[in-house]
Amino acid sequence: MNKYGENFICWRRDQPQLLITEPELIKEVLCNKDKAYRIAPPSPYSLKLMGNGLVTAEGERWVKHRKLLDHAFQGECLKKMIPDMIVSVESMLQSWKHHQGKEIELFEEFRLLTLDIVSMTAFGNNHLEGKTIFDMMVKYSDIIKKNMFKVRLPGISKIWKTSDGIEMDRLLSVMHDSVVEIIQKREEKVEPG
Repeated sequence: MNKYGENFICWRRDQPQLLITEPELIKEVLCNKDKAYRIAPPSPYSLKLMGNGLVTAEGERWVKHRKLLDHAFQGECLKKMIPDMIVSVESMLQSWKHHQGKEIELFEEFRLLTLDIVSMTAFGNNHLEGKTIFDMMVKYSDIIKKNMFKVRLPGISKIWKTSDGIEMDRLLSVMHDSVVEIIQKREEKVEPG
């Protein structure tokens, strides 16, 4: 921003991107009432992680996904999460007592707090499994960042995989299996009672 100003064009591979930081312009883009702004297509690696859901959807598909998720963010559902949030915050504050007189990396602390809250509220008793899944997501994201600007020849990944590609496939497989296992455990609890 110091070099190019608040709004500027940069290139992502062969695609120009307009980066904006002015709140009014950001609001206009996010509202997108006239459908003038399109979401940049995610990289194939990102798409494997995020799937075909709310983050990557547009138009009618986005509306459908948004309606499905809307229930989870209603006041009553959020109120049920408050006790878990309090436990997570108290645990974080307790861990800070061991750091008296020392610096604390707040970004990392709040990342871990968010992870803990999401794990407890989404995975319930399996929040440790949830943390494992999130840790794998962080590793996967780090590999994506590392490889984001590398040039790829179309179709070559079907013939020859890099070590990062192999690791990403392994992480995806483990994450998928873990989520399926959690879902199956919940289904087993629901069926008998």
